[in-house]
Amino acid sequence: MRTATLGPAERAEALAAMAGRELDVLVVGAGVVGAGTALDAVTRGLSTGIVEARDWASGTSSRSSKLIHGGLRYLEMLDFALVREALKERGLLLERLAPHLVKPVPFLYPLQHKGWERFYAGSGVALYDAMSLSSGHGRGLPVHRHLSRRNALRVAPCLKKDALVGALQYYDAQMDDARFVTTLVRTAASYGAKAASRARVIGFLREGERVVGARVQDVEAGQAYEIRAKQIVNATGVWTDDTQALIGERGQFHVRASKGIHLVVPKDRIHSTTGLILRTEKSVLFVIPWGRHWIVGTTDTDWDLDKAHPAASSADIDYLLEHVNTVLATPLTRDDVQGVYAGLRPLLAGESDATSKLSREHTVAHPVPGLVVVAGGKYTTYRVMAKDAVDEAVHGLDQRVAPCVTEDTPLLGAEGYRALWNARARIAARTGLHVVRVEHLLNRYGSLTEEILDLVAADPSLGEPLAAADDYLRAEIVYAASHEGARHLDDVLTRRTRISIETFDRGTLSARECAELMAPVLGWDERQIEKEVEHYEKRVEAERESQRQPDDLTADAARLGAPDIVPI
Repeated sequence: MRTATLGPAERAEALAAMAGRELDVLVVGAGVVGAGTALDAVTRGLSTGIVEARDWASGTSSRSSKLIHGGLRYLEMLDFALVREALKERGLLLERLAPHLVKPVPFLYPLQHKGWERFYAGSGVALYDAMSLSSGHGRGLPVHRHLSRRNALRVAPCLKKDALVGALQYYDAQMDDARFVTTLVRTAASYGAKAASRARVIGFLREGERVVGARVQDVEAGQAYEIRAKQIVNATGVWTDDTQALIGERGQFHVRASKGIHLVVPKDRIHSTTGLILRTEKSVLFVIPWGRHWIVGTTDTDWDLDKAHPAASSADIDYLLEHVNTVLATPLTRDDVQGVYAGLRPLLAGESDATSKLSREHTVAHPVPGLVVVAGGKYTTYRVMAKDAVDEAVHGLDQRVAPCVTEDTPLLGAEGYRALWNARARIAARTGLHVVRVEHLLNRYGSLTEEILDLVAADPSLGEPLAAADDYLRAEIVYAASHEGARHLDDVLTRRTRISIETFDRGTLSARECAELMAPVLGWDERQIEKEVEHYEKRVEAERESQRQPDDLTADAARLGAPDIVPI
């Protein structure tokens, strides 16, 4: 297997190759489900293509809570099948598929009532652990433990003394969601899938009732392609209904968007060695460790405005601050918030009006011959959704097809990761990088870290950190453009790195340095560099303005003040 490079030349070759011959499967949408579907299809021996209208994971799949979890709250809803399935996937990712990207994370659940609550919540967490172990893939995480109030305050001194009578501590897992999707796409490409971002489906090709392909526009160059495929999989998440409308058919189900926003605050604002999970009147609230930061989220409200750029309003931010401050001894203020991001969950529309009650189950349908639709679900179970979608597509292929093998197919960077982790001090000595820097690279790229180190060896200046975002090396910016399919400054600052939410300037101070590093790879002249920087600054200002607005309507209008970037 070769390591796939998703640079400008490879993107152009992929579009030409997809248009040059009929594919077995064309996947529309490169969020986690679409990327997983492409990997599933290509590893069954099917000729596979995947197109994405914007950047990998630019929608829901880069704006989640960054958790790989069973969904503890779904136990309370008695949705045992969903929890069992998700816990098995969590174990697979931690142990076999992506140990370099998916890491254990502890959570503390404060108890507020003596007696019954410890028994009730403790029974739920004990069942959670038991289901994890019974899946055969749960031994990588510690089991839960009961804590007295004194011991709970020892591990989480940030809590008010009167906010709890005791606590439970349990483990789940987390990852960088956008990086995970990029790695999925690259893994699919390494097995032979053709992948192109900034390639928008503008229509479907029909022969009678059958869908036989898609018209795809290269958003960068303006050229249109006709890509023929025996089966097309619509994996466009909250855009499912819009994509279905292109074939002029009513879908068999509808997808509603639920908005969830998250705040990012510096590590020193919350004094704790563990994450927190808090119950609210509507759902649960997480305080999640995130490197030198905490992520606080999330909300759960209906959203029917712009899907590409969901906006966080002032009311959303106040809601999260108000709820987290009920348990914090030192309350958070607006000034503590480094970053804010909003994402949309694709929920299958049901009978209930409350989005928090809509199903997190997924559905696969074959509404017309040649077109499969997959929707709903949750990030953790992406691999199961992908398997079900490809299984459905296989029914429409006139050939024998191998069964799914993704349960045993590690993602790029997983093979050899643990050996390199054990050798990290030696790697640091060899390269001159601090061991903490090597650990950072290994936990983002796994064994692909050697490709970053090759860039540094060729140009030692790339071994320096970014001036205004020193968590990241300059080499990582070059690598994002040359190997990971980043086409614009926004892709790098928002998804290949998390500079846009991890710095108080939200990436504006790093914009020019990053644009100048990307320019030689992407063939930008000075004019395009200026355009990229100007667009990014306008985007940040539009987001800040939206977060000052009182409600969704005004926040949406403010956010739309910065249009998407297009080439000169």
